Amino acid sequence: MKSFYLETFGCQMNVVDSEQIVGLVGQLGYSPVDSPDLADLIIINTCSIRAKAERKVYGHLGRFKPLKQQRPELIIAVCGCVAQQEGKRMLEKVPHLDIVCGTHNVHRLADMVRQVEEQRARCAEVEFLEADARRRLFPERQPSSEVTRFVTVIQGCDNFCAYCIVPHVRGREVSRASAEVLEEVRSLVSQGVREVTLIGQNVNSYGCKEDGEISFAALLRQINAVEGLERIRFMTSHPKDLSDELIACFGDLDKLCKHIHLPVQAGGDGVLKAMRRGYTRDQYLDRVARLRQVCPDIRVTSDVIVGFPGETEEDFEQTMDLLARARFAEIYSFIYSPRPETSAATLPDDTPKAVKQERFDRMLALQEEITKEYNRGDVGQVLPVLVEGSSRQGNGQLFGRTTWNRIVNFDGDASLVGRVVQVRLKRAYRNSHLGELV
Repeated sequence: MKSFYLETFGCQMNVVDSEQIVGLVGQLGYSPVDSPDLADLIIINTCSIRAKAERKVYGHLGRFKPLKQQRPELIIAVCGCVAQQEGKRMLEKVPHLDIVCGTHNVHRLADMVRQVEEQRARCAEVEFLEADARRRLFPERQPSSEVTRFVTVIQGCDNFCAYCIVPHVRGREVSRASAEVLEEVRSLVSQGVREVTLIGQNVNSYGCKEDGEISFAALLRQINAVEGLERIRFMTSHPKDLSDELIACFGDLDKLCKHIHLPVQAGGDGVLKAMRRGYTRDQYLDRVARLRQVCPDIRVTSDVIVGFPGETEEDFEQTMDLLARARFAEIYSFIYSPRPETSAATLPDDTPKAVKQERFDRMLALQEEITKEYNRGDVGQVLPVLVEGSSRQGNGQLFGRTTWNRIVNFDGDASLVGRVVQVRLKRAYRNSHLGELV
C-alpha cells in the first residue's frame, strides 16, 4: 500500500483544495500517514500571502531533502499559491522537488504523480484556466462526519490591492453557479453537517460578473431556507462591496451567525488610497455602524497591516483611532512584507523595521484590551453553542462555537455533537471560554 503525507498552509480555500488533493491521490491508491518519514508521496499545499509563509515552505522542503536522499523513489510535490508564484523556477531552486502544481491545476495532480511514478520525470503545471473551465472545476466537499464545513462559492479576486498577491496567484473572479452551491449545501446537511461557511477571496462580489446569477445576499437567503441547516457563516468580505442588501441579511436571516470578518487594513485615508482599497475610513466606519444598527450584538473582526510603504506616525495614529472606534472583537495583524508582482513592491519604504515593530506592538496592546473587554463581558452569559466534537483540552470535554465564532469548552456527553445546546460561560481565556451546560 502506498502512502502520502500532506501539509496545508494558509486560508480556508487551501483547506478545501487539500481535501480535493486527498481524493485525487486516494484514487491512485495512496492512503494518508501522520509522518513524512512513512510516506511515499509528500505534498505541501502552500500560501504566499506573506513572505514568512513562503519562507516556511522552503524551510519544510529543506527538511525533506534527507528523506529524498535516503529514498530516491520518494515523490515530493508543492501545490497552491507558492507553486503558482514560483512556477518552474521552483524545480531549479529545489533539485529534490518533483512536482509543482499551481492553483488552477489541482485537478491534474493525479496525472502528474503518475508521470513521476512511471517516467521519473519532474513536472510543473501553472497555467491559468479560462473562466468556463474553472466553473466546471469548483471543488465539491467529500462525505464527512464533520458538523461544520466550508463551501466554495467564488474563486479569485479582481481588486488588485497594492500589497496583495492573491489576484496574481489565484486569478480573476469566477462565481460558482448558485444551483450547484445549494445542491452541495443540501447534500452536506443530509450527511449531518449543521453549519456551512461560504468561502472565497471576496464573497461580497459573488454573482456580479455572471450573467443571470443572483447576488450574494440572495444566495444567503436561499441557503437560509435549507431545512436541517442550523448556521451560516461566510468569509472573506471586502468593505467596498458590502451592500445594503447584504447588511440587511444580518437582521433578517435567523441562521446567519452574528459575526462578520471585514478587513480594514489601515485607518488613514492616505494609506487606504495607496493600498487601492476603494473606500475611506469614514465609509468603512459607516458600514460597521449600519451592521450594528440592523444587528446590535454583531461582532466584527478585521485584518490590519502595519508599516505599509509611506505610512507616517500620523497615519498609524489614524489606525489606532479606528480600532478604538470600531471596537473589533479580534484582529489579525501583520507587518507589511512586499510580495512579487504587486505594485506596492516598487514603492520606496524608508520606515525602519524597529519603528514598524514598535507600532505593531502598540496596536496589539490596544486590541488586546478591547478583546479582553469582550471576553470578560461574556462571562456569566448563557449562549447557544453548536457542539462540534471533542475538545483539544481533553479530560472528556466537548467544544463548540458561539454565534460570534468564539470557542467554548465544556463537560458533556458525545451524544451532543451536532446539536445546539445552551452553555453558561464561566471563565474567559485568550482564545476560548470555559463553560457549563445549562
